[in-house]
Amino acid sequence: MAVKPSGVCAIALGDAPDKLTTAFQDKYPEAEYIDVSPELERIFAKLRKFIDIPELGLELILDTGGTPFQQRVWQALREIPVGATASYSEIARRIGSPNSARAVASACAANPLAIAIPCHRVLSIDGKLSGYRWGLERKAALLHRELL
Repeated sequence: MAVKPSGVCAIALGDAPDKLTTAFQDKYPEAEYIDVSPELERIFAKLRKFIDIPELGLELILDTGGTPFQQRVWQALREIPVGATASYSEIARRIGSPNSARAVASACAANPLAIAIPCHRVLSIDGKLSGYRWGLERKAALLHRELL
């Protein structure tokens, strides 16, 4: 996870913490890296609670960055209710750009905030799991938790 004074700017998922740390250091070379702090523990606790009980919502201040198009996509993703899904084409229509399903998929792939911006709720037009930066197994697990 990476945090700026303006909010949480990155949440990554993975099995190798060292690789995630290296990726953050490459992307945010000017950042100060702190393994443990009361603020990080508070944010991690909120994330764990959201993963366990997603219907409670996630109250974090986010610094999403991104282009205006990506920001529109990411906002539309945050509006998908817990336990619901949408296709890339549906998201494209919702943001007023109906011919931009591929661009929506690209915005999902560029999402820096796993879980907080729920790109795991986006499926292919046939309703199947497709493309997830953090792995399809994680996508399936997150969706399964939301449907319980």
